[in-house]
Amino acid sequence: MPKAYVFTRHGGPEVETLVEQDVPVPGPGELLVAVRAAGVNPVDWKLRTGYVRPGSEIQPFPTVFGSEAAGVVEGVGPDVEGFAIGDEVFGNPLTGGYAEYTLLPVAVTAHKPDGLSFTDAAVLPVAVATAYDGVRQLGLAPGSTLLVTGAGGGVGAAAVQLARHAGIRVVGVAGAAKKDFVESLGAVHIASGPGLADRVRAVAPEGPDAVFDLVGGDTLRAVAPLLADPAALISAGDKPLAVELGGAAVERARNAAVLDEVAKLAATGALRTHVNRSFPLTGAGDALRAVESGHTLGKIVIEVGA
Repeated sequence: MPKAYVFTRHGGPEVETLVEQDVPVPGPGELLVAVRAAGVNPVDWKLRTGYVRPGSEIQPFPTVFGSEAAGVVEGVGPDVEGFAIGDEVFGNPLTGGYAEYTLLPVAVTAHKPDGLSFTDAAVLPVAVATAYDGVRQLGLAPGSTLLVTGAGGGVGAAAVQLARHAGIRVVGVAGAAKKDFVESLGAVHIASGPGLADRVRAVAPEGPDAVFDLVGGDTLRAVAPLLADPAALISAGDKPLAVELGGAAVERARNAAVLDEVAKLAATGALRTHVNRSFPLTGAGDALRAVESGHTLGKIVIEVGA
């Protein structure tokens, strides 16, 4: 039977395990996909601890990990148009990505470009799409200055690249160990930690035109006052605090059109996914521990199929 990596109840790493499960059956508007790769994101372990996405329901246990996946269509449900068996696709799975088989809803599924690997496609639906939505939401003009906190992570690295592609100057906040990486993306690196606001003022005396926050907490509190307009703050790292400070949460589009756009950027080389490490499905726990540490550089992927 096919395998999947799940959590059996809410808790810590002790509730994770590799199990065998039946192949899911696609319903209306759904695709059965043989998974080739799945992206690993902080939300994966947060869901294990009991976090519930706004507007979502708690999933029954055991719950398969994984919010983004890429693979090959092996079954097509009723009322599906534009997809066929054998198509190479990627998107946000209904039944988890850390599995040999999953279901993808066509509303958030896109065709994988021929020049894009499954590994790279698998990390587009969450981190890169979040970055794309955020940069578009801010609507900055070329020549503007954007401050990105958490610039060395998956969403941050994508946000830096997308903003630079749009002609925006980027100041990226990240740990000192990520300096070379952040600068390689085209951003001005600023070390996180005490004195952050002063270091930002040194490179942007008039303050940034906008802040894209991916960290929250003390980092967000330090940089928010640098904005002339608090409404130019968006966050995917600490949404309640962003609202408290006069900003807003990143508004997610969550549709196939955005996936098509980011796939084109990745396929043409305008955007690099920066997959730093990959693990087999049997090593999914190690992949989660790496992301849960909060110190990963770029993206981590679970390689599932042949």
